[in-house]
Amino acid sequence: MMESALTARDRVGVQDFVLLENYTSEAAFIENLRKRFKENLIYTYIGSVLVSVNPYKDLEIYNKNHMERYRGVNFYEVSPHIYAVADNSYRSMRTERKDQCILISGESGAGKTEASKKILQYYAITCPASEHVQTIKDRLLQSNPVLEAFGNAKTLRNDNSSRFGKYMDIQFDFKGAPVGGHIINYLLEKSRVVHQNHGERNFHIFYQLIEGGEEDLLRRLGLERNPQQYHYLVKVRRLSCDCSVHVCVCGNCPKVSSINDRSDWKVVRKALTVIGFNDDEVEELLNIIASVLHLGNVQYGGEEGSACITSDTQIKYLARLMSPLNMDQASSARDALSKAVYGRTFTWLVNKINFSLANKDESNKNYSVIGLLDIYGFEVFQNNSFEQFCINYCNEKLQQLFIELTLKSEQEEYEAEGITWEPVQYFNNKIICDLVEEKFKGIISILDEECLRPGDASDLTFLEKLEDTVGGHPHFVTHKLADGKTRKVMGRDEFRLQHYAGDVNYNVNGFLDKNNDLLFRNLKEVMCMSENNILTQCFDKEELSDKKRPETAATQFKTSLAKLMEILMSKEPSYVRCIKPNDSKQAGRFDEVLIRHQVKYLGLMENLRVRRAGFAYRRRYEVFLQRYKSLCPETWPNWHGKLSDGVSTLVKHLGYKPEEYKMGRSKIFIRFPKTLFATEDALETRKHGLATKLQAGWKGYSQKSKYQKLRGSAIAIQAWWRGILARRRAKRRRQAADTIRRYELFIKGFINRHKERCPENEYFLDYVRYSFLTNLRKNLPKNVLDKSWPTPPAALTEVGQLTVFMELHMEQKMIASEIFKDKKDNYPQSVSKLFLNTRLSKAGPDLSSFWAQYAVTVTKYDRKGYKARTRQLLLTANSAIIVEEGKLKQRIDYGALKGISVSSLSDGLFVLHVPSDDNKQKGDVILQSEHVIETLTKIAICADKINNINISQGSIQFTVGQGKEGVIDFTAGSELLVTKAKNGHLSVTAPRLNSR
Repeated sequence: MMESALTARDRVGVQDFVLLENYTSEAAFIENLRKRFKENLIYTYIGSVLVSVNPYKDLEIYNKNHMERYRGVNFYEVSPHIYAVADNSYRSMRTERKDQCILISGESGAGKTEASKKILQYYAITCPASEHVQTIKDRLLQSNPVLEAFGNAKTLRNDNSSRFGKYMDIQFDFKGAPVGGHIINYLLEKSRVVHQNHGERNFHIFYQLIEGGEEDLLRRLGLERNPQQYHYLVKVRRLSCDCSVHVCVCGNCPKVSSINDRSDWKVVRKALTVIGFNDDEVEELLNIIASVLHLGNVQYGGEEGSACITSDTQIKYLARLMSPLNMDQASSARDALSKAVYGRTFTWLVNKINFSLANKDESNKNYSVIGLLDIYGFEVFQNNSFEQFCINYCNEKLQQLFIELTLKSEQEEYEAEGITWEPVQYFNNKIICDLVEEKFKGIISILDEECLRPGDASDLTFLEKLEDTVGGHPHFVTHKLADGKTRKVMGRDEFRLQHYAGDVNYNVNGFLDKNNDLLFRNLKEVMCMSENNILTQCFDKEELSDKKRPETAATQFKTSLAKLMEILMSKEPSYVRCIKPNDSKQAGRFDEVLIRHQVKYLGLMENLRVRRAGFAYRRRYEVFLQRYKSLCPETWPNWHGKLSDGVSTLVKHLGYKPEEYKMGRSKIFIRFPKTLFATEDALETRKHGLATKLQAGWKGYSQKSKYQKLRGSAIAIQAWWRGILARRRAKRRRQAADTIRRYELFIKGFINRHKERCPENEYFLDYVRYSFLTNLRKNLPKNVLDKSWPTPPAALTEVGQLTVFMELHMEQKMIASEIFKDKKDNYPQSVSKLFLNTRLSKAGPDLSSFWAQYAVTVTKYDRKGYKARTRQLLLTANSAIIVEEGKLKQRIDYGALKGISVSSLSDGLFVLHVPSDDNKQKGDVILQSEHVIETLTKIAICADKINNINISQGSIQFTVGQGKEGVIDFTAGSELLVTKAKNGHLSVTAPRLNSR
């Protein structure tokens, strides 16, 4: 929290300038900045305004962990940071459903562009995301490198200076996710396209293209990988040069140590793809950039009054664009065209980015907005021209808005809390804004009038008109109107404006040309006929048909600035004031003179004075009470009444005087920082006492807990041991009682052993069963076919029956093994299955009258047509009976059974051979059983034909009738199939289950 840092204020300064005791002292203000800057604390508050000092080095305060630290917390809960401003605006937009804007201002090199990037990155990481939202986030972030490439340049003050103003709206849906965006650009410095100051560069994109462009691309564009070959990249203004601090060659600066044009080119190309540029659009865009470079290399010669192009090598890259003009006119036309092409292309680029960021979901038009204003700061150079005039006019408007909104927000908070607002005296710069923009009498109106009037208007006639019209204004002076002292520092072609931030001399040379910003009509016509789609969009044909003179550059800028003010006034503002600590871009260097100048023109002292006009500190009751409640016995450790009463009780105990504080509806307002400092010092003292009490309490609690733990452990062990002893005694008693009870039951059981099972004998019978089975386990016969099994007692009749069954079963299994093992394919599958006495279901026909020892369902095949019929095979004591639904169909006496034939395959067919001369029999019987091993084993045992089973490898012959024979052919196949073959045989195909 902010208050928690007060104890370190002597070393690192205060986190909020409103807590400065001597808040009217500029020296105290700057000293506080110095302390914090020395400790790498680059952010400081003035109330809700964030002051940021460029550290000129990377600080580890922008990672994801830091973002999470500031996410969703109260503005003053953590130390000042750009993330705190971003999060506070975001939460206000979500909770209050009111559009927000963040105004970032400061001079070139102060870190405005980086601040806007950090805010965008914060929203990209912390806001909710989906696939569509992620696309918008990526495009918002990737718009930065594209706009920087085309709109930023290296200047004497900043290696990445924005040469245009930018306002970006970020649109959020009801979930708080970014769903779109829109960018407005202001006053691109087009003059930089054709010339730059010593030690400065043209826009980044030219150097990125030359340095990073692929060889094929440069060949198509007709470019060389050498910026020195292009006039627009080495042409400079005629100003004095001091290159002692800058890495440059007088007249040009193609290489900058802090810029890697080759890697930046890759970033820009990727960003164009992410934003949505297709290959054709990128190609046309780069064609325009290359054409500007070629256009700058067009040179003129010829006789006086008529110029001709002398640089033939450029003609193959440029169409004939110039009408017969003298050399100065031709050069001016060339430069005007270059500026117009680049400026309009930049506007097209912004529009293209806006199209890619547009929210195209028709169902989601109700969105909230956070605006980001990254605009040029107040500029004062050795030579200040039309651009500086517009920029400083813009800063005057922003300062006017800043003061108004700051005062308004202060007044609204006081009114909301029911505290009387005391009017604040401040410099109202409306007088300067009116001097510039007033209708008919302002500087812009006079400039437009000179541009439009017939006759020989010039920059000097414009200066004379200014002297005649606004010469008596207290904030305006020229060489002619100045006193002797001022004339020594002013040129005859300059006028001075006394801005809120200081005096600036403006050189009028070039004012009229830059304000007109006109192109020859034939140049516009040529551009409209271009095959480059971007150029034809930039130079609209309707512009040629419009007979009205287009608005001047100054008027356009004034209009767009007025619209910007309307946008900002409609939103809840937050402010970031950026400061450059030195001109040499060195980390750790603190130039007090430079910083004092910026503090002045940013109006920070005025802002602090407005904030401190009433009360230096304000906090909600719950926050104040929670922090300082330990200072009053009545509020410590907890206050259970109304919060306002608790705070009132607390401050009275602390001895606050009536003039030192006010109680609002939900906040306490403290007028003087010293009052808060005294309270904070008292808290620090109190902390030592509290710490001692807490330590004593903790030690007592710790020792008591330790004793209680030991005592509890001892009691637990004692109780556990007593329990063991008691359980042992109870167990012995229970065992003794059980023994006596069992003995009684045993005696009763023995007496009643011959009776049916009843409660009196069940224990005895169970004991007899248990004893027999235990002895049987110890004395099992050596062989399963051994007949010497012990005779079970009467209580184990079922065991005897089971034993007999198992003996019979094992005998049958042994016989099956003797007959079929290693001879019939499906024998191994029968080993694990029990041989049963019946395979018929209980729901079948009643066969009880036949007294069968074995019954199974079979399929009987006719001897002639081999038709399959379902039958039941019953084995009785004397014969095998074939039955159909309980009716006897055929009886085969075991004595008449000659033999049994079966194949070696896995089929279930077998043949019962009977005598052919027996009139009772019609021939051999062909049957099929699913349990063929079991069935044949049972037949062999019952009929005593164990040695009469023939296992055939190929075919089986059988008797059809008197003197006739049939054949069954067996073959191996994939599945079981029984059919009549064409040769009249019965064909049986059976799968091989086991290899023998």
